[in-house]
Amino acid sequence: QSQRKSKHPSSRRAEIQQLYLDYAAGQETLSASALLMFIHKEQKELTANEDTAESLIDRFEIDKTARENRSMTFEGFLRYIESKECCVFNQAHTSVYQDMDQPLTSYFISTSHNTYLIGDQLVGESSLEAYASALRKGCRCLEIDCWDGPDMEPIVYHGHTLTSKILFRDVITTVGQHAFEVSAYPVILSLENHCSWEQQEVMAQYLISILGDNLLTAPLDRPAAEDLPSPNKKKVVVAEALSDLVIYTKSVKFISFSHSRDHQNYYENTSVEEKKAHKLVKASGKESFIDLKSLSRRSLIYRSLGIRNLCSYKTALCLLVSFFLAVALNFQSPGLPMDLNDGLFQDNGGCGYVLKPAVLMSSQMSFDPSSSRHNLKSTSLMLKVISGSTLPLPKSGKALDPFVRVEIHGIASDTCRKSTHTVKNNSLSPHWDTDMAFKIRLPELCLIRFCVRDQTGFLSSEFVGQYTLPFNSLKKGDLCNIQVYSVLEMKVQQ
Repeated sequence: QSQRKSKHPSSRRAEIQQLYLDYAAGQETLSASALLMFIHKEQKELTANEDTAESLIDRFEIDKTARENRSMTFEGFLRYIESKECCVFNQAHTSVYQDMDQPLTSYFISTSHNTYLIGDQLVGESSLEAYASALRKGCRCLEIDCWDGPDMEPIVYHGHTLTSKILFRDVITTVGQHAFEVSAYPVILSLENHCSWEQQEVMAQYLISILGDNLLTAPLDRPAAEDLPSPNKKKVVVAEALSDLVIYTKSVKFISFSHSRDHQNYYENTSVEEKKAHKLVKASGKESFIDLKSLSRRSLIYRSLGIRNLCSYKTALCLLVSFFLAVALNFQSPGLPMDLNDGLFQDNGGCGYVLKPAVLMSSQMSFDPSSSRHNLKSTSLMLKVISGSTLPLPKSGKALDPFVRVEIHGIASDTCRKSTHTVKNNSLSPHWDTDMAFKIRLPELCLIRFCVRDQTGFLSSEFVGQYTLPFNSLKKGDLCNIQVYSVLEMKVQQ
């Protein structure tokens, strides 16, 4: 025992070191067969074979002698454990794997609100980089607020505020340059049009000349301009050149789900602010599930009831328990809303489109998301939060008192959170070794958020880092890592 410790000092992740020693069974290095045994027993990768183990040795072992002997040193094993091979996110989901031939309304779509802003909604800066950044994050629906500008150049900014202004021409150029860098799937431009007839013509020219063959026209019946009165009842001035390229929508007031289903035209759009949307979904869960199934399938691109003006949300309910194309978020504002949004849309290859689960699409299913009484078979999730490594220090430079909070975001009966104990004064290698168990009734609508926090007082703590992913993207295995600025080890069993 003392000899082993001298070869693998405790500073090199004692919990991983012990695993390595157990499977090395007294040998100097871990043989390919012993590594394969670890993969089968601990990682639950039952289809792995000797070729799999030898491939891992080739990829993670840098010691020439060990490689030639088809074995792995502790350093190579540690590199493997901390790699994406052992990431808690199922690597099969890092590529597009879902059916991508369904109508747009069959998908959650990554959507940005006031995309042009990189700061405050009232006095912040409008920036082209904001569009490029959103597209690089997989956003597929961008908002462009268009206003008349000087010298017949349409501008983009948050109207009637002190935000800075950028040219519509430059926005479209930026979108054209970055639209398909990370995703090959359609980009939806949501144009909030406040321009005169003359500058609408200019907008149309830019769309055609800059986007060219990437610009698609939808083969749908379009509402006539006279059918689209503005909220003040004045006739909308619609330039024909622009109307040939876009689908105009009419803003109408939300009355009820049944009214929207029975009386709202396919080109009518309702925007709902956060608090009202949250109350509607929470108070009318079963009605919304029944009525919006038929409503959402009658429409494309923001032409049915949709929540577009959300800047944040109190819960994940509006995002996950909805029939809308998307919940629009301010991509420039970090925090829980964007954490959940990023977690959801890293699924399906990060392409910006995630197929809705059957419970949201089937007209035969009746389900109330706000009820705690469901005749659903629960799925068990068992976690062991083992340890962390090299957590970032706060600005004060003082070592953290870290703990890990595991949050379940989903339907009301699934939403909960549990925490490890706090490890005092240890940012380098905190060790929790804490078991957690959860019952998940609707895993298809569940996000899991691992959050590291610094205990600053008896009832207070500060954010350190987080990682969020869909429940169905969890990799089943005994030892998984999570990148939260550093690495946390988790045992995951379902």
